[in-house]
Amino acid sequence: MSDPGISVVICVYTEDRWEDILAAVSSVRAQSYPALETLLVVDHNPALLDRLAEEYGEQRTARAAGDVRVLANAGPRGLSAGRNTGVAASRGAVIAFLDDDAVAERDWLRRFAEGYADPKVLAVGGRTVPVWASGRRPAWFPAEFDWVVGCTYRGLPPGRVRVRNVLGGNASFRRTAFDAAGGFATGIGRDAGSRPLGCEETELCIRLGRARPDAVLLIDDRAVIHHRVPAARERFGYFRTRAYAEGLSKALVARSVGAAKALESERRYATRVLPVGVARGLRDALMARPGGAGRAGAIVAGVLAAAGGYLVGSARARRGEATFSVVPAGSAGPVTRAGPAAGETAEGTRHG
Repeated sequence: MSDPGISVVICVYTEDRWEDILAAVSSVRAQSYPALETLLVVDHNPALLDRLAEEYGEQRTARAAGDVRVLANAGPRGLSAGRNTGVAASRGAVIAFLDDDAVAERDWLRRFAEGYADPKVLAVGGRTVPVWASGRRPAWFPAEFDWVVGCTYRGLPPGRVRVRNVLGGNASFRRTAFDAAGGFATGIGRDAGSRPLGCEETELCIRLGRARPDAVLLIDDRAVIHHRVPAARERFGYFRTRAYAEGLSKALVARSVGAAKALESERRYATRVLPVGVARGLRDALMARPGGAGRAGAIVAGVLAAAGGYLVGSARARRGEATFSVVPAGSAGPVTRAGPAAGETAEGTRHG
């Protein structure tokens, strides 16, 4: 197997996750396929920056193989700018991203590296398994909506398969992908606000597919991480809020790349996966199995919340109230856009 050289970027923002951050770094250090380096990108939190720099000592500026480097987000507050900072500072031919509250299994990077044996592969994602704070999945929580808590959801095909987009908390990209498509768009995903937005990796992957039509994007379900789900996210209120925020985010993605592409996978998911999930929940309810009616109801509520968010987000985008920024490759500074850029159609395709 050829060695692409993988840099791992972990974006962090709060000292409340201190033990999680240390566990995430330790899981990278324990990989059977060693990382070239681990970059901890701190999102506008000087106290956490100093504490991590002290924890990892002189490795803040070290260049030894497998080192841990601590650096500040060089862009606006938020996950996308943090990831772009990590890309710009990294040295690997491949950049992998790991959530700060997740730990990777020992062969995580090895599975990513195997995927890049094909030169057409520009991104490889993996499987994210929830670790519930309560010790078990809430009876009402449908596995079809595990994306709400940042995890792999029921309906994705098993094995190593080609996909439209990878999921950002457990993903990797060739550096040439960012050269072709630019970086993560700010204004779409998580930022300083309280609303749990997302979809920044979806928008990037669709842009990448347009910039490189021959590009192959994969998910390998053997590349496994375990993602902590805090108690607050096991509640229905968060479930509904996150589904609504996903609709808002999808509206911005549709404004960027066009609704046909932005909702291509979502249409299949809504028309094939979710009806089966509702039927499964109702069947379980009829058989007096715990949570069956709740799961069916949660699926319906989640769809309605996401649809409502999409309608509101689309209206805001048309009025120019919602903007996003696409970062050039190797830069942390954004180029702000409000809907389609000059020279583009509403579907986001550049002409001339």
